[in-house]
Amino acid sequence: MDTRAVDRLRSLIADVPDFPKPGILFKDFTPLLADPGGLALAVELMANPFRGQKIDMVLGAESRGFIFGIAIAQSLSAGFVPVRKPGKLPRTVHGVDYALEYGTDRLEMHTDAVVKGQRVLMVDDLLATGGTMQASCELVEKTGAEIVGITVLIELEFLKGRERLGRFAEAHSVLKF
Repeated sequence: MDTRAVDRLRSLIADVPDFPKPGILFKDFTPLLADPGGLALAVELMANPFRGQKIDMVLGAESRGFIFGIAIAQSLSAGFVPVRKPGKLPRTVHGVDYALEYGTDRLEMHTDAVVKGQRVLMVDDLLATGGTMQASCELVEKTGAEIVGITVLIELEFLKGRERLGRFAEAHSVLKF
């Protein structure tokens, strides 16, 4: 990956200490979203490894996965599938419960959103512990579709989320912290 491009994107990430709680250094990518060239570059670098791989659907988890997922889907001429928190989708859904640091959560997608035989690219803004992405992959796995890859803008390597995803697909990250 082009080091100048990565450095440009890295310069558009703001560090916010003690958010959302003391001891956390939050990586805020909203300055990147406000920069048209930075946003275009981020989408390009997230999508490029999957060009020519016949992606049918791009799946993004609520809510920040929607931001990049829709743009990547358009870039790859693919459809987009939203994965949501419970009660947000109006038709029949598949659901997966997953563990959080303190408790559990649930993700859902429409049962007809992804079908057997489709090739799916998983997208999110951030890979931390891997729980959200693992749950999203499990939703796709239920359908019999093929997970072609996982792409994220930011990976927090010290949290080792990538290790939870190896059985699904190789993870691609643009920025590593």
